[in-house]
Amino acid sequence: MQEAIQYLKEKDIVFNFIIEKYGLPILPKRPQGFETLVLLILEQQVSIDSAKATFLKLKTKQPHFNPESLLLFSDDAFRNIGVSRQKTSYIKALSHSIINNHIDLDSLATKSSEQVREELIKIKGIGNWTIDIYLMFSLQAPDIIPLGDIAVINTIKELLDIQDKQEMENYVSKWSPHKSVATYLLWHYYLSKRNRKVVY
Repeated sequence: MQEAIQYLKEKDIVFNFIIEKYGLPILPKRPQGFETLVLLILEQQVSIDSAKATFLKLKTKQPHFNPESLLLFSDDAFRNIGVSRQKTSYIKALSHSIINNHIDLDSLATKSSEQVREELIKIKGIGNWTIDIYLMFSLQAPDIIPLGDIAVINTIKELLDIQDKQEMENYVSKWSPHKSVATYLLWHYYLSKRNRKVVY
C-alpha cells in the first residue's frame, strides 16, 4: 500500500490532506465466492451494519449457506428476516446462475477486471457498484473507483468541488493505477469525519 499512497500523494494534494487529518485507511478484504456476493446484494443502498445483521440472521437460518439451500428458502422466510422482495429475487438469480453453471465464481480470480464485470453484470441484481466492491474487496483489483457509491461521490463533491459525474470520471483517471487505494482514502475521510467505524 505504501507505494500506492506515495503515488497518490504526489498526484493529488487532497490525499495529503486526508492522511494528515485522519491517518491511513484500513484495506478491506473479504473472501471470494458466493457468501460475499450475497452480503454485497444485502448491502445495496443500506448501511454495512444493517446488511451484516440481516446476513447473520440468514446464516443462522441457513447454516449450509450454498446456492441450493438459498434457492429453496422461501420468499416469506427471506421477508421474515428483513430481506426485501427485490433482494430476495437477486439472491435467487445469483444462486440459479451458479447451479446452472452460467457462472463459475472460482474462475473469476484468474480473469481481468473487465472480464469479471462482463460475467457478473449478466446476473439480475448485480450492477456496477456490487461488481466494483467485489473486485476491490475479494479480488484485490488495484484500479477501481466505484462512482456509484454515495460516500465516494459526496467526498469528491466536498473535497474537490466536482459535481458532475463525467467530470469526476475525467478527474479520477489521474489516480490510476491506484484508484482502489484512492477509494479507501475517500471512504476513510467520509467515515472519520462522521466518527463512524466500519468493519468491512
